[in-house]
Amino acid sequence: MRCAETGFNLEIDLTRGSIERVATDPRLTELHLGGLGTNARILWDRVPPETEPFSPDNLLIFSTGLLCGTPAVGANRTIVTTYSPQTLLMGYSMMGGFWAPELKHAGYDKIIFRGKSPNLVYLWINNDKVELRDASHLKGKGAVETAEILKKELKDPNVQIASIGLAGENRVFMASIEQGRSSASRLGIGAVMGDKGLKAIAVRGTKDVNIARPAEFMKLCNEALQYIKLREDKPVPGVMPILAGLGSPQEMKLVDEEWHTQNFMWGNARERKRNFWNAEIEEKWRQTQESVRTRLISCYNCPMKCGATISVPGISTYMMKCFSKLTYTMAAFSDLDFGFRIAQRATEYGVDGFSTPQVMAFAVELKEAGILTDSDFAGCPTDNEGRFYWLLDRIVRREGIGDILANGTHWAAEQIGNGAEAFAHNNIKKHEQLPLKLGMLNPVYYLMYCTGEKINITQIEGQFPQSPFATMEEREDFVKDWIQVPDEKFKQYLMDWEFRGERSNPYYPTVDMSVDIVDWQEMMHYIDDALGVCAGLSSFPLKPPYHIHNYPLIISAALGIDMDEEALKQVYRRNRSLIRAVNVRRGLRRADEKPPENHWKKRFPELEEKLLDAYYKFKGWNNDGIPTEETLRNLELDYVAEDFLKRGILGSGGESPAEEASAETREEIK
Repeated sequence: MRCAETGFNLEIDLTRGSIERVATDPRLTELHLGGLGTNARILWDRVPPETEPFSPDNLLIFSTGLLCGTPAVGANRTIVTTYSPQTLLMGYSMMGGFWAPELKHAGYDKIIFRGKSPNLVYLWINNDKVELRDASHLKGKGAVETAEILKKELKDPNVQIASIGLAGENRVFMASIEQGRSSASRLGIGAVMGDKGLKAIAVRGTKDVNIARPAEFMKLCNEALQYIKLREDKPVPGVMPILAGLGSPQEMKLVDEEWHTQNFMWGNARERKRNFWNAEIEEKWRQTQESVRTRLISCYNCPMKCGATISVPGISTYMMKCFSKLTYTMAAFSDLDFGFRIAQRATEYGVDGFSTPQVMAFAVELKEAGILTDSDFAGCPTDNEGRFYWLLDRIVRREGIGDILANGTHWAAEQIGNGAEAFAHNNIKKHEQLPLKLGMLNPVYYLMYCTGEKINITQIEGQFPQSPFATMEEREDFVKDWIQVPDEKFKQYLMDWEFRGERSNPYYPTVDMSVDIVDWQEMMHYIDDALGVCAGLSSFPLKPPYHIHNYPLIISAALGIDMDEEALKQVYRRNRSLIRAVNVRRGLRRADEKPPENHWKKRFPELEEKLLDAYYKFKGWNNDGIPTEETLRNLELDYVAEDFLKRGILGSGGESPAEEASAETREEIK
């Protein structure tokens, strides 16, 4: 009997229309736990590195996390993995809601899609009954509309549905997969789903999930829940509102947006919208948000209520969470009412709420600069909000200039030319980032931006505060019950951090400190993404209920194995280096690891090189960001080492050929 996981995957060949229920190897669970870790292993084993994202040979993997469907609070994440059409690297995106637990209760850990359906289809899973069904009647339908139609068609309101809208059908590079209360939106995952001719996946499950030591497991889960209640009564003082409590950023509760509107750069992240926020705007936004917010909602088995049902007069009801209320609003420099209205249309279309507003603002900037012309905007309304609706419609339909913009700012700028490249300035590895423009370079964030495989800062940042506390009293109060630190040295890092350290020492935190902090934050995200636990209860907030000290106990009780902290850290290192290896085999190198050029006003090129050198060394990678042979073998990734040696990615000495050539040159000079 398998515990925590079901031990079965569904293999769907969309070209042939075949469905297989396949038993999985429990050894892979020991090595990678589940979720993102085992997804990466499948992608490595089965998809050659030269495979194009829109090739039938590319896989689209929907995975539950290891703890999904168990009583673990907030264990509800679906991890969707494929090769991204936008970055051409491994793309993975997480969504909450109820879909992953439902799949686990239906008896499956993953669904692995390959091939392409000749006709639009959807997959219907009802416990042991699994079938592909015609979806021609859903063609062109919105993602939310599709879910409602299928619930009526299947005569079950409890069916959980993941679906794409028109953007996915048209292979828009920012296409998302929508799932009611959440979405897998980054890196063009929905475009791959659309390319495969898959409109939706409907799931209903009523089976049990086994736990190895249930009494022990329930005790640990209740302790985490009790801690959540305690933290609710004790928000962290001296930090921005979204970091004071737990959960995903609770934008549906919060109305005070001074920090976001004054510290973020909006539009296409070119200029600061200065002095935007004032008491009058705050009151207007409060009234708007409270008038459309029907109720706050949670994901499966979670008390946090990070999302909300939004009912704007004249449009259909939809769900919203996190920053989507701001991204469209501020891209157009408009008000919150516009943000709620356009976000509803964008949700139906199924597009990423971070990249899409920036692509539209990018187009507006190109028009204002004369790079795009009146003919490109033929038929476009002249009012500001009308322009954004018009651009959204053209992008998801791939009509006119929208056909180019649908590929994101990097690829669009390359195709448009004539200086457009200078306006695509907020990308890392071809992927749009949060619209930040800050002052002094932050060493920790520099490393996270450059090296993160998710290529999305919110999937890396987390438990270490973003800036020092103003007074020593605040620091002392913060660290006295900071039980989540993996090592006491992190407390001292925080205590020694000057409030305006850049004036006396611009390199604080130091290089070694920065690497330590980034590794801790990465570790927690990678563990969450293997377990399927919401980052809002572990890797993202300050002082979360799940941390490195209780996770080994929870995993051990669930699986019935003995896992300590060091063993869990080793799983993290293995998953981290495997995902890096997947991308290295796709061509990723050190030269690709850089933030947007003007992300910070003050930069330190020499420090940045030292940071990357130290980070790579800490990870056991060479100076080109490639895991060394020794590291790979120590992590039981011998098959990766053999592949790298065979391909010449690593030389006989464990270095890349470029490094070996450089070493030979240095020796000749001597």
